[in-house]
Amino acid sequence: MKLVTTQEMRALERAAVDAGASWAGLMEHAGWGVAQVAFEYMKRGGRALVLVGPGNNGGDGLVVARHLCDAGCVTQLYLWHRPDNPADSNRQRCRQRGIAELCAEDDPDYVNLRAALANADLVIDALLGAGISRPVEGDLATIVTIVNEIRATRGASCPVLAIDLPTGVASDSGAVTSVAIRADRTVATGVIKRGMLLYPGRAAVGAISLADIGIPPQNLEACMSEILTTEYARRLLPARPTDAHKGDFGKALIVAGSLHYPGAASLACAGAGRVGAGLVTLAASRTVLGSSGRGPEVTLLPLSEGEWGAIGPSAAEELGKALEGYTSLLIGPGLGTADPTKEFIRRIFGLEQAKIRARVGFLSGPSATTPSDGGKALNLPTTVLDADGLNLLASIEDWPDHLPHGLFIFTPHPGEMRRLLKVDTLPADLVACATDAAQAWGQVVVLKGATTVIANPDGRSVVYNGANPALATAGTGDVLAGAVVGLLAQGLTAFAAAVLAVYLHGAAGTRVRDEVGEAGTLASDLLPHLPRAIRALRG
Repeated sequence: MKLVTTQEMRALERAAVDAGASWAGLMEHAGWGVAQVAFEYMKRGGRALVLVGPGNNGGDGLVVARHLCDAGCVTQLYLWHRPDNPADSNRQRCRQRGIAELCAEDDPDYVNLRAALANADLVIDALLGAGISRPVEGDLATIVTIVNEIRATRGASCPVLAIDLPTGVASDSGAVTSVAIRADRTVATGVIKRGMLLYPGRAAVGAISLADIGIPPQNLEACMSEILTTEYARRLLPARPTDAHKGDFGKALIVAGSLHYPGAASLACAGAGRVGAGLVTLAASRTVLGSSGRGPEVTLLPLSEGEWGAIGPSAAEELGKALEGYTSLLIGPGLGTADPTKEFIRRIFGLEQAKIRARVGFLSGPSATTPSDGGKALNLPTTVLDADGLNLLASIEDWPDHLPHGLFIFTPHPGEMRRLLKVDTLPADLVACATDAAQAWGQVVVLKGATTVIANPDGRSVVYNGANPALATAGTGDVLAGAVVGLLAQGLTAFAAAVLAVYLHGAAGTRVRDEVGEAGTLASDLLPHLPRAIRALRG
C-alpha cells in the first residue's frame, strides 16, 4: 500500500504512458474502478449526481457517469468551469446516452444544484481531485458549502463519494485552506495520495478505497512511503521459539521518572515487558524508585540525584558502568527538565558545556572560556529518546552535529518536534517533515499524532492511519516508548522496532476503545492489550 505525492503520481502516469498505456486508457481504468465502488451504494433506477470539474478529475467523473447510466442508474451532471469542447470525448459519450447536464454558469442562485442534491441517492465529487494549488474560493467554495450542508441534512440517504481526493484537500499535506467537501468515501485512483491520511484533510476523506489504473507494480518500488498495514507489521514480529529463555529476548534499560512523574517510568517499563522483552530494568533516582505502582517484574538501578527526585550529573558514570549486557535503552519518559538532569543528558552524549577558566591578569585575553567538544559519550546501545529526553536534547545548542548517526529513535509529538526543529509551526506535510528530519539527523523519527509517521534516515517512511481519541490521554506515549525499547531489546532494527511498536500500540488502542469507549480510558488500559494484539497479529 504505497503512498505518493502529486509529483510522484504524475511521474508514475507518465511512465505508464511511455510503456504503452494511453492517457485516455488510464482515465477509463480510473472511472471504471470508481464506478465499481459507486455500485455498492446504488440500485438500478437510483439517482446519481456527478459534480464535474475542468481537469482530469472531471474526466474521471464523466467516465463514472457513463458506467452508472449503462447500469441503469438515473445520472445527472453538474458541470463547473468545464468548457463545451467537441474534443471532450467522455462528455460526448455522456451526451450520446442522454445524460442530463446542469452548468454552474447557468445556475447563479444554485437552485438547480440544491434540487439535484435533494433528489440524489449518491453524489460523486469530481471537481478538482489531486494537485490543487490554491484555496477553494468564489463560486466553487459556495458549491462545496451547499454540498456539505445538504449532506449533513440528509445524512445516510445522500452519501458523497470523492474521486482521488475531496475537493479542497491538498493531496500532499492534507491541508484545507478554506473549505473542503466532506466525503463518506474517497476512491484513490492508481495509488493513495498521502494527503488522504493527514489531518485536517483526513477528516474529509471518509473511508478509503483504491481503484487500479494499470500502474505496473515494479514502477511502485521506487516510492519510499507506504501505509502501515497488518501484513507489513506481521512481517516484523520477532520469533518466539518454544525452547527460548529470557536471555533470548534481550534486556531493556529505561531511564525515566522524576518526583512529579513517577508513573511515566512505570508505564514505559510495563510497555517494554508487555511486548516481550526478556528483562526490563528501571534506572531512576532513589526518590522515584521508592514510589509505588511499578510491576514486580522490573529490576532496579538506583541513580544519584542532583536535587530532590531529579537525576543528577554523577548518574552518567553510574549508568555507563551498568550498560554492559543491555540490548536497548530508553531515556526520557517523565524525566523532568531540571538543570542537574540536563547536565546528566549532556554527559551521556558527551555534550558538556565549555569549561570556565579563571582570568589571570591581562594574559588571559578577552575570553573567560576555553572551547570544549565535551567529554566522552557513553557507549550506548540503540537508544529511544522520548518526552523530556527530547526536550532536554532540544535545549542543547548544535546537538545534531554531535550525535552519532544511526544510534537513536526519536519519538516526538508535534510540540517536541517543534522544539527539536526550533520552529514555531510544523510544515503542513508531516510526512516530508519527519522524513527530512530523519535524513538530516541520521536517526529514526516517529512523529506522533492522529496520523503517525515513522521515518528512516534512508528516506523510507511508513504512515499509520490510526486516529483514535481513546489514545488522547496522558501516558499513552510512555507506553509506546516502552514498546519500542522492548522490541529493540529483542533484536529488531531501529526502524522495524519503531514501526511494529506503533502498530501494536494502535491495535491495543483500538481494543481499548471497543471495550471501554472513546472517553475515560487510561494509558494503563493499553498494557494487557499489547500481548493480545501480538497474538492477533500472529494469526
